[in-house]
Parts: sequence; structure tokens; C-alpha cells
Amino acid sequence: MSRPFQCVTLSDFNLDNFNSLLENDDAQPSVEVIGTDYGQVRPYLLNPDAACWKEQPDCAVVWTRPETVVPTFGRLKNFESVDPSDILDEVDDFANQLIALEDRVDTVLVPSWTTPPKERGLGLLDMQNGIGIANTLMRMNLRLSEALVDRTGFFVLNANRWIQRAGESAYNPKLWAMAKVPFASTVFKTAVGDVKGALRAVQGYTKKLIVLDLDDTLWGGVVGEDGWDNLQLGGHDAVGEAFAEFQRALKAMTNRGILLGIVSKNTEEVALEAFEKHPEMVLSLDDFAGWRINWDDKAKNVAALVDELNLGLQSAVFIDNNSFERGRVREALPEVFVPEWPDDPFRYRQKLLSLRCFDTATLTDEDRERASMYVAQRKRSSVKDDVDSLDEWLDTLDMTVEVESFTDGNRARVVQLLNKTNQMNLRTRRMSEAEFVDWLDDEERCFRAFRVSDRFGEAGLTGIFSIEKNGKDAHFKDFILSCRVMGRSVEDVMLAVATEEARRLGAETLIAEYLPTEKNGPCLEFWEESNFETDGSGHVFQWGLDETYPVPDHIDLVRSDERAHSKA
Repeated sequence: MSRPFQCVTLSDFNLDNFNSLLENDDAQPSVEVIGTDYGQVRPYLLNPDAACWKEQPDCAVVWTRPETVVPTFGRLKNFESVDPSDILDEVDDFANQLIALEDRVDTVLVPSWTTPPKERGLGLLDMQNGIGIANTLMRMNLRLSEALVDRTGFFVLNANRWIQRAGESAYNPKLWAMAKVPFASTVFKTAVGDVKGALRAVQGYTKKLIVLDLDDTLWGGVVGEDGWDNLQLGGHDAVGEAFAEFQRALKAMTNRGILLGIVSKNTEEVALEAFEKHPEMVLSLDDFAGWRINWDDKAKNVAALVDELNLGLQSAVFIDNNSFERGRVREALPEVFVPEWPDDPFRYRQKLLSLRCFDTATLTDEDRERASMYVAQRKRSSVKDDVDSLDEWLDTLDMTVEVESFTDGNRARVVQLLNKTNQMNLRTRRMSEAEFVDWLDDEERCFRAFRVSDRFGEAGLTGIFSIEKNGKDAHFKDFILSCRVMGRSVEDVMLAVATEEARRLGAETLIAEYLPTEKNGPCLEFWEESNFETDGSGHVFQWGLDETYPVPDHIDLVRSDERAHSKA
């Protein structure tokens, strides 16, 4: 994130305060604002040759007032009788204007429409369908969100939360009269935080792991001294209920694909007993991807746990009630995000849910199942410790790999793998969904995706490849596998399928050219150990398609397109 984001801001009111706050905010990414004349939203949207688009900006923020872009809503605010369908038609028209930005920027952020909190509208009737101002505004925002939901890179931001944060002072009538600035500084500051969070999310900088302390963090008390049965957790104790609520919020985070881990200074047997025996414990050991419970330095343990889970330190958030431990991890591991944590456990849940670092641009089925997948991997690892060899361990897994084509059902996950996977990534090619769909529209190109499962559970869609025929050769354009299934021979299944598809395209040789990055060293190691021949450069590998690449013995291969099942 070294290069500043170039961001065009469009509005029907004065955005100078917001623009200044956005450019000077310390949080990453840094942003360079391309300002425009306010009150000219439609002309800028409809004119691709306007000056603001010349530098090919990365994103646009389009912030409008509802009565400006939907004039019939303005009439409704004046308590005139209007046809609600006219309002929704005008919302659709505005949505179409926004969609015109599709070819100009990668990301379009649209704050939802709001009204001043002190305005009561029709009071008792304000939520009544057809006449209520609040009711109609909700329908407008919902209509706008529905119109943009399938557009890659378009996001409606919840501006009502910004208004709630500022309270009754959110709207400043004096500022509006003097400078056409409708909002107080608090609104703009909160908006900047959410915009920055959105830009981090679309770039794939979402945090994936919460590393938690135990004593006075997950429960009240010190388990080693008080015993599990005397901990403050749930029950009829207010503080205990606060800890239980925090645990419920953490458990809910796993449904967003966020992993949980433990780093605690405790005797492991004593700490784990609390999870197994305390009747009010919300989280179970099956909710945690891993733990380090000992008396070692917490920074060392955080690093070890992150490494065990095959994640980067930049993916982790460390939560601990002890300011000393927070400072230690913050200094020793600057890539780990260590939020300041409240002393009052009644604020724990609120603090967790206020963090922007978990914002993500997509939420796939694989994301929702990520936590359970990592727990399954922990159980696999425990089995691995009990067998003598890697081959013996692999034989115990009963693995199945299913191959599928590019579909509407998997496209979000495919694009996510394409743009977020770093380690097992041959060429690290980044493309938007629209760009990838356009690229695939060629008979000389082939794409396949791979789903992995074993006796411990589903790993989901974890691998993809694409190849392109050029003369007598076929070339890998992408070869990507999620780190959570690396080392289980899924890579070899992908090569077996790729050689089949390259042969079907009429090629005689399949070629893989490795493009190095700071993070894809594991990919080179795989290719060096594969049976593909190298040309001597160490970065180009090839396979003669007169030979069949074998499917590993321990894997069942299922071709969903052909519904053919085989076991080599």
C-alpha cells in the first residue's frame, strides 16, 4: 500500500472538510483526493472525458442528499402527495448513472441516504408505507443496494451509523447556510474511517485471526488461582454476563470466516479444563484453530501460532486486557494489529464489533466455513503426529478432490483466490471479476476449479488454474492453491487435470513459467519437486503431453462436469 489511492469525490454539497480529513488521515492506505465542483454529480457521472477521470483513479466516493438526486422524495419531505413508484424509478435512474463508472474506477463507494435526526417527518405516521418519510428513505436505500449488489466493486456504505455517532449535532444548519456543509466534523471523521476500512478490504488486507488472552479477557478471574468453577462467566453475575456476551460475539465472528486462537500464560491442562467443564462457557475448544498456553513470552507464542496456521503476521489481531502484554506484542511484532482494550468488560463486546479491520469485500461460503476448516486441520495435524510417515498420514485422510468449471456459483470465490492468494501462486496475476470473465471468453483458454474434502470435513473451493494455448504449446496463466491444503498432493491433482485439458486443446507441451514475488517461494519449491522438466533457468517448467500425469493414489478425483469418478 505504498502508492496513494487516487480517489475522486463527487457530491451535491461542499466536501472540502471530508476531502481534507481523508487525505490527512494516518491510517493506511494513504489517499490522494481528486476533488470536483459540488452540485455537478450527474455531469461528472455521465461524462467519461471529464478531467477527474483523466488520471485513471482507483476509486470514487459519491455522496449525495436524497432530495437532490431523487427530486420526488424532496416533494415528499414537503408533505406533498406523491407516487412511491416515481421515487423508486428515480433511484433506479441514479443507480444507472453510478454504473457508468464501471469502466473508469475499480471501486465505487456510495454513502447511503440519511435525514437529520431532529426532523420527525410525519411523526406517528413516519413509518407508514407510501407516505412516511423514514419508511420511504429505507426503501430507497434498499432499492439502491439491490441495484448495485451484482456490480463488482460497488458498495453502499451505512452512513446512518455516522449520523448516530454524532447524535443530534450531526447536522449543522449554520454550516449549511454559510458554506453548504451539512455535516459536523464528527460525521466526516467517522466516514473517513469507514472509507479507509473499505479500501483496505478491497485490497485484501482483512484481518483473519483473533489471538486472545484468557484470564480477565475471555472470563473474569485467574483460572490457575481461582479454579474453573470460580470464574466469572455467565450466571446471574453482571460481570460474568459481560464476558459471556463477549464470547458470543467472538463465536459470531467465526461465521464471518475469522479464526480464533489463544495465547495465554497459564498451565495448559488447567486452562483447557475450564473450556471442558465450565457450564457457562460459550466457546468450546472446537471454536479455536490453535493455541499456545504456556509461560513463554507472548510475542514469541503469537508468532509461533500464526506460523502454525500458515498465515502472515499482518493477518492477526491480538486482544489482551493487560497493557504490558499489548505493548510487548505491539513492539516485537509491529505487523500484528494490537487494539487498545477497555478496562471495563462491559465494553469488550462493543469494542470488538467496532473494529474495522475485519471488513471484507466479499463473503463466500468458504469464508463462512473457514474457522471449522482450520479446526479440522488441527485435528488432522494431531493424527499426523501419531503416524510414522507423510504417505501413511495422507492415506488416513480419505481425500476427495472435485473439479468444476467457472460458474455463477463459484465466481466470487474464484476471484477471491485470484486476488488474495500469495504463497502457492505461479504468476500472481490480479484481475477484477469483469476482467477475468472477459479473459475466459476464448476457445483457446481453459479454466478449472478444485474443491477438497476429507474425513475431517470440507475445505471448500481451494484451487484454480487457467491455461492458454499458443501454437503447439499451452501455458499456465494461473496456478493457485490455498495454503490450508498445501502439501496434501492437491497440487498434483491439479497438474493431472491441467495436462488433460491442455491435450484437449490440441497442445503438445504444457508450460509453467514461475514469476517470483516476496511471498510465493513455496510455489517454486513445489514445481522444483514436481515431475515437470525445467529448461535450466529454474523458472520455466514443461510437460510433454504424450505422457499422462498421474493422480496420487490417496485421492479420489471427481469430475463434476463429466460426473465421472476415478481413483488412480
